[in-house]
Amino acid sequence: MALIKSCRGKQPEFGKECWFAENASIIGDVQMGDECSVWFNAVVRGDVNSIRLGNKVNIQDGAVLHCTFEKTKTTLGNNVSVGHNALVHGCTVEDNVLIGMGSIVMDNCYIESGSIIAAGAVLLEGTRVESGSIYAGVPAKKVKNISPELFEGEVMRIANNYVKYSGWFKE
Repeated sequence: MALIKSCRGKQPEFGKECWFAENASIIGDVQMGDECSVWFNAVVRGDVNSIRLGNKVNIQDGAVLHCTFEKTKTTLGNNVSVGHNALVHGCTVEDNVLIGMGSIVMDNCYIESGSIIAAGAVLLEGTRVESGSIYAGVPAKKVKNISPELFEGEVMRIANNYVKYSGWFKE
């Protein structure tokens, strides 16, 4: 069973049909929507500020969600995939976003809907990612717009697949 721990009087809250790996950690002021999943060795740490996740959010293996004490909260919309070993810290992510493996999203970043943060990208503090675009590099910059095929084939496919994958562990 995942480590689900209260902190500073706040207990994590979950919607329907969520799944958490046995070694996932979910701590403090965390609220999740329906059909979310937190995978092996992932940490969702709402000890210093709040973390809010919409529906069909997946936090993949080794990823960390955190925030800054009394300064920044972390908010993720619906259909957000946070790739393996990504760090998402004190930022806002709208709906239908893919945050690639090993990427870093710093405080006060704002990622608009329908975007991709490429694997290994580093969004410096305060970066705003425009809707429908791909950001890559260190520091991350816009590299191109997302085609409808790429949006459906990656962003939506991955969000939907992680609901399916988590079902394998519920049987």
